Amino acid sequence: MYIVFEGIVGSGKSTQSKKVVEYLRQKLGWDQVIHVREPGSTPIAEDIRHLAQGKEWENEIMHPLTNAYLYAAARAQTLHTIVRPALDNGKVVISDRSFLSSVAYQWVAQWLGMGTILRINEEAIKNIFPDVIFYMDIDVETSLSRTFDTVWDKWEKMGADFFYSIARGYDKCEKWKPLKDRFVRIDAHGTPEEVFDRIIQKLEPKL
Repeated sequence: MYIVFEGIVGSGKSTQSKKVVEYLRQKLGWDQVIHVREPGSTPIAEDIRHLAQGKEWENEIMHPLTNAYLYAAARAQTLHTIVRPALDNGKVVISDRSFLSSVAYQWVAQWLGMGTILRINEEAIKNIFPDVIFYMDIDVETSLSRTFDTVWDKWEKMGADFFYSIARGYDKCEKWKPLKDRFVRIDAHGTPEEVFDRIIQKLEPKL
């Protein structure tokens, strides 16, 4: 099973993905659950992550197309060297983000278009499709109030309007036909424990 967590910054997706990993390792066995993040989780993908969202240049801004290709490259490395082998061996993979982040960020917030994003990611994904997508649903003001570390992530420096656009992108993802019955909204307000309980209530019937 391939389970991904999605949401805007400060939504709690990273925290909750780690809590679910711990929960499932206790339930299924430590070596039966793999945790990855996008972009990242391999040395190559981590270097691309820094290039895509942690590095700045004087007098030049990264074009959205460049962003999209970099994320697809990192995604290909993670999916084909970690995720696919794990799934082929019957393991559960929990991922902090997936290609849907590119759809939400680059399709809507950066105006590239869904068709462009899907074409760029077609070979990277190569039929490695999430079984469950937990979307951490939270209002922008609350999410931004939880965001403190803007040094290594250019997205976290963006204003509220940018994240409203991303939230609209996820709304579009939810209505996308291939994601029918895979996209699960989780109310991300409240304590981490309250949010975790909501996730487990949705997850248990799918195991």
